[in-house]
Amino acid sequence: MAKQIERAKETERILSILHQWGIHTLGQLAALSRDDLAARLGMRAVEMWERANGGGERILKLVSPPESFIESFEFENEIETVEPLLFILRRFLQQLATRLNAIYLVAKELRLRITFADKSHYERIFKIPQPTNNEDILFRMLHTHLENFTSRHPIVAIELEAQPSRSVRQQFGLFETALRDPVQLHETLARLIGLLGADRVGTPMLEETHRPDAFRMEPFAWEFRPNRTGIWDNEKSPHPTLSQTHSSALTGAVRPSLPAGERERDLCDSTGVRGCVPLRRFRKRKKATVLLENNRPAHVRAAEVRAGLAVEGTTMAQDGPFSLSGNWWDERAWAQVEWDVEIENGVIARCHCDQDGWAIDGIYD
Repeated sequence: MAKQIERAKETERILSILHQWGIHTLGQLAALSRDDLAARLGMRAVEMWERANGGGERILKLVSPPESFIESFEFENEIETVEPLLFILRRFLQQLATRLNAIYLVAKELRLRITFADKSHYERIFKIPQPTNNEDILFRMLHTHLENFTSRHPIVAIELEAQPSRSVRQQFGLFETALRDPVQLHETLARLIGLLGADRVGTPMLEETHRPDAFRMEPFAWEFRPNRTGIWDNEKSPHPTLSQTHSSALTGAVRPSLPAGERERDLCDSTGVRGCVPLRRFRKRKKATVLLENNRPAHVRAAEVRAGLAVEGTTMAQDGPFSLSGNWWDERAWAQVEWDVEIENGVIARCHCDQDGWAIDGIYD
């Protein structure tokens, strides 16, 4: 790099001197004497003189421009049905597969871009679970998506781009496993998304909040990464098992972190049922009517929560209130008050009151 900088500075110095001599064109430079130019300006000036006379040789470096795998088509008439669109996409995939096979590459991603009559665009990226050039597999992926695709305006143009990659071979370890048919799984998920919606298909993940049953859906991804000992590592797992922190978030109980030896003793010394008795939660909470006496639940009545089990009667004991709230800083603010109550028929239930009224969260075993 330093040599190139020095060479550029030397060239600028020689050009400045030549301009002072009145030399402004290649013809004027070629007319000068080679020996006199070498004696006055050095060998760099001689190289410039030889290039001006066509005597210099420079190795030509061939640079291949990056190849793009894009196929596009503009329709003569506006398209309102999916059949012409699928016909063009099938032809695009055949051409892209031929070009990729010629240079020993496979498609790892497809980008579909649709142009409408009002100049608006629709773009969708398809991640291929197992990179391939199989036309049928790629076409089924596009077909599944376009089956449930609707637009307000007719289609005037379409473009399909493939992102190439080299074929990858993976060797699994002793405790690793692979999907038998990743493409089939991807197609099934795509059909479910088309029927139910993207927000209802995926992997449920607990939210970082104390709101009971708060979770979000993330796109499903097959991943199995055991540690060096071959045992699944829950701390590094993208989908760990329910830890005590997550359990507290679901039940609403906020407990301080204790050493391992004191944690078990603390749970058993708890005077309430929350510490030692498991709660059988109802994922669809049961609406209830609660009669208060001195701001404490005195009578609870709810529909049949389970076959042969009713939560109805006078409360014999109450534990609470347990106030919970969160997200007060945005539009998702929530607040509720929980009670553990023992009803005269022997049922111990957890109920809560929020802006929607009273509901039964579950019963203790």
